[in-house]
Amino acid sequence: MIPDRIERVLDLAHPPAKVWAAITTAEGLGTWFGKQASIDLRPGGAGRLTWPDNSIELRVERVDEPRVFAFTWPVDGRPGDQRRTYVEFTLEPAGDGTRLTVVETGFAQFADDTAYRGNSDGWGRELAELVEYLDAA
Repeated sequence: MIPDRIERVLDLAHPPAKVWAAITTAEGLGTWFGKQASIDLRPGGAGRLTWPDNSIELRVERVDEPRVFAFTWPVDGRPGDQRRTYVEFTLEPAGDGTRLTVVETGFAQFADDTAYRGNSDGWGRELAELVEYLDAA
């Protein structure tokens, strides 16, 4: 049985507005989540995350500023596959900082756990870069 859900929770020492900007603007996303980004921040809007050797198109699904941002995207390494996973960022004030919960679902639709394992490892790396970005700003 393939796990369907990846969940990460971070307690960040930054206010929700700063975290929101980091996860919803091209400048923020292009610094910690890839090397370049574009985003049309409205439901149905398109976005692109670009790394030196790859780029991924995403579709904005939910924008509830400053609390919830969600998108769908194809699973990397499956060219031509139209199936997508759903990624949701939830921000909650926590003292002077923010509790950020990131959940990605939709892996049970695949025949093996390659996408789940790859994205699970990837979220560990990318969210560490988010913390570095926020701490440096």
